[in-house]
Amino acid sequence: MSKENDKQFVKEITPQAEDFSRWYLDVIRKADLMDYAPVKGCIVFKPDGFEIWELIQRELDTRFKETGHRNAYFPLFIPESFFQKEKEHVEGFNPELPWVTEAGGEKLEERLAVRPTSETMIGHMYSKWINSYRDLPVLINQWANVVRWEKRTLPFLRTSEFLWQEGHTAHENEADAREETMKMLEIYRSFVEDFLAIPVITGQKTPSEKFAGAVDTFSIEAMMKDGRAVQAGTSHYLGTNFAEAFEIKYLDRDNTHQFVHTTSWGVSTRLMGALIMVHGDDRGLALPPKVAPTQAIMIPIGPPKTREQVIAKADELFAQLKAAGIRVRMDDRADVSPGWKFNEYEMRGVPIRIELGPRDIENGQAVLVSRITGEKRPVALDSLVEEVQRLLEETQVQMLEKAKQFMQDHFRSIDQLDELKTGDGEKLKGFVLAGWCGSEACERQVKEETGATSRNIPFETKEQKSTCLVCGEQAKHTVVFARAY
Repeated sequence: MSKENDKQFVKEITPQAEDFSRWYLDVIRKADLMDYAPVKGCIVFKPDGFEIWELIQRELDTRFKETGHRNAYFPLFIPESFFQKEKEHVEGFNPELPWVTEAGGEKLEERLAVRPTSETMIGHMYSKWINSYRDLPVLINQWANVVRWEKRTLPFLRTSEFLWQEGHTAHENEADAREETMKMLEIYRSFVEDFLAIPVITGQKTPSEKFAGAVDTFSIEAMMKDGRAVQAGTSHYLGTNFAEAFEIKYLDRDNTHQFVHTTSWGVSTRLMGALIMVHGDDRGLALPPKVAPTQAIMIPIGPPKTREQVIAKADELFAQLKAAGIRVRMDDRADVSPGWKFNEYEMRGVPIRIELGPRDIENGQAVLVSRITGEKRPVALDSLVEEVQRLLEETQVQMLEKAKQFMQDHFRSIDQLDELKTGDGEKLKGFVLAGWCGSEACERQVKEETGATSRNIPFETKEQKSTCLVCGEQAKHTVVFARAY
């Protein structure tokens, strides 16, 4: 293939049933969300992709600030000695750490890690800032980039550099810190379900899957259309582990020095990958209205002789929609056919298409077309704004309900490991609920024999298992297992 052809978008989108991974790559390139960077494992966010992240960021930032959190920024480079202070933490991240060993033409006295996460740096700073119970709680969030040198990458879902937010809080006692941990997990759950229209399973990670250095890790797990899981967000209770490592002490109300209890929590641009994989179809992207950069695309149609009249009316309606806060665009290009535009914006996932032609104007109406259902709905021009708003609300609900149904249809209960295995080389599709005795050996055997990992111990489940799927002994937990990204 020539270099010129390499630059062209794919002409067709691979069907999901044929090759889901290829479908995903086709869609994100054809929808112009990203491009590959010259550095292995890194991507460039193009405007259409970055606007999705901006909307995610804006909504989450509002929710964080409503609960008393404030934003700050900490350095990208972290001294190696910081990681050595919390051994479990450095062991968990060491394989993925890139190091800076030289700067300004000179070898550094101490290696600097390029930030994989900021617990160590923030722990160091908190030890300087916190002296008394009056300084607590500390509720800080950071929007930043982090680097984890992944061996296998997939745009948005797993890249060497990615964007995220990381919250880091310090509290007087365990009860306050645990309350914070669960509060932030609930913010993530409600955001992902209400804003991204992605249903999730909320629960606690098993010890082998928890964050390195945490006492307890909690997660929200989402199901993609190929049945695999994406860890959509995590919240960690860190206990006093980092406080002890970094000497974060405060003078309590009895004039006694105590270690603070800390938390950390985060979501990243992998939410964008989940968004695409949960809602997309063989026609391309399908974006929930709340997170769609363009909520409605207005397309004037008709013969050249009526163009001036139609454009004038379209401009008027466009201004009304924009004034109402609807993210609307108009494609009035004369050199591109309406049919091409219909297909293009459907592929880009725009929730609503507004068609307006000379006959529509005569009849005092426009035609709304839903990306999700394909329904065509004639609406009166004098109520266009209200009807577009109504359809956006309907679409948001429909997309969540559709995703919930998919999860329900691909979620089953099993009692034995053999039920998790698939024949003829076919891989597990969907989530399974099974009992687990608590043994790391049994958990590891599930992964080795099926490729599935424990996603979490769900807080809510209709069924509690009595025996371990591997050894048959009494189950201590009922666990969700799935293959994951």
